[in-house]
Amino acid sequence: MAIVGSVPSQASTRTPELELKGGGATVVERYPGEPPYIDTGAYVVAGRSALRIDVTRKSYKDPVRGVQVLTSHGKRATRTLPKGAVRDFGGLRDFFTVTVARSGKTISRRKEPFCPGGYDVQRARPDAPGTSPYPQGGCYANPFTRGAVWGLQAGWSTRAGTSDGEDFPSGLKLPDGTYRVTTTIAPNYRRFFAIPAKRATVVTTMKVVTVSEEDFAHNAALAGPRSVHSTARLTAPTGRGGVPARGPRPDLRALPAWGFGVMNNYTGEDDGEGLRARSATAPVAGRDYLSFAATVWNAGPSRLVVDGFRRPGRDVMDAWQYFYDAHGKQVSYAKVGTMMYDKRHGHEHWHFKDFARYSLLDKTKKRPVVSGKEAFCLAPTDSVDMLVKGAKWQPDQIGLDSACGDQSSLAIHESLDTGWGDTYDQSRPGQSFDITDLPNGTYYVQVLANPDHRLVEGSTRNNVSYRRVVLKGTLHHRKVVVPDYQKVHAP
Repeated sequence: MAIVGSVPSQASTRTPELELKGGGATVVERYPGEPPYIDTGAYVVAGRSALRIDVTRKSYKDPVRGVQVLTSHGKRATRTLPKGAVRDFGGLRDFFTVTVARSGKTISRRKEPFCPGGYDVQRARPDAPGTSPYPQGGCYANPFTRGAVWGLQAGWSTRAGTSDGEDFPSGLKLPDGTYRVTTTIAPNYRRFFAIPAKRATVVTTMKVVTVSEEDFAHNAALAGPRSVHSTARLTAPTGRGGVPARGPRPDLRALPAWGFGVMNNYTGEDDGEGLRARSATAPVAGRDYLSFAATVWNAGPSRLVVDGFRRPGRDVMDAWQYFYDAHGKQVSYAKVGTMMYDKRHGHEHWHFKDFARYSLLDKTKKRPVVSGKEAFCLAPTDSVDMLVKGAKWQPDQIGLDSACGDQSSLAIHESLDTGWGDTYDQSRPGQSFDITDLPNGTYYVQVLANPDHRLVEGSTRNNVSYRRVVLKGTLHHRKVVVPDYQKVHAP
């Protein structure tokens, strides 16, 4: 075993490389007759150094081997993992012991693997690096995989779940009721990673509820497959912080709306996702809706980074924007609002509030006919200009599944790199404009980024765009004509 730097043999003298956080309470819904999934409510958080494990096999005839990779003073070394820790590409074997009990009686005790690059990987401390270089999405492999990297950036967290980070399938015929779920890191890993016992166990109160398919669909539209109310929280920023007097800033710009369409005589049966939407802005059967797509992008030169840290017991996170110098080094942060958990079907993830406002204006561009403020999960979905100063050709996360989390998330790390845009398709009734009672004629779709100026930008002069549309037709047979925008045909 080769080690770079000093690593004392006694775990008590070492800084823990990993620890467990989380706990609280969770409600798990299941269909009649089906076993519930086990939500541990536990997250693994890396210490002051990143965790990296390289997994390889010399050939398809050789066994899979894994080593921990250590870096000190620019030099690299490897460290032999506990015996039997790696036998395939499915994560560190028998890392957790998950115990399910009720009324003091143990019902199930099983060992589960740990995948450092699993699902819901988020920054857990404000002093942690702003990006993670490691692959995410789970410890799974093609049958012909030859090598993999499992990593957890310093100060980042990932859910204690299966090899792909999801909740554990229990296979247990548990009656409805309340259970105590205890997740503990195995002793051999506690010794290896210098984890004190008090940081190696998380207890979650899990309530199992059976719902009918109709209720399940209704609740999924409102709140997702489960509701989690954690009493734990990860480390939110403290101290003075504040917006630096100078330095690069992100520059949010609103592109003209595009991708228009009309949904005539909405039936009220289905919103295209298999579930009826139910909210304060729920669609109404028999109405006509104008749908569109809207893109807000970051012209830089600095990336936009917003972290959310959950308030204990609430589906609300306090949101903090981070600031960087010309070399990309984090220099400060400031509170810029909140994030909410969007319970609507098709979303079911965390949104930064007040990111944009969409309005349908009259032909004078003065009077809003329909207007709605939208919350976003910030993520680069579309490359807009890879030649602007500071553009990042390979952003740290692409797509809405990369950083939006779910209802059990304790922290969220959302970013929009320079040169990239975040596109939302307002295609569902309730998000699109209700045009049933509007007369035919010319209108303008206004896209306004950062409407309440909560986010700090280099300029706000380019935060608004207008796209002319012409409504025609008759009730339930409405049509929309979209003229080209500066010779760009994007109807």
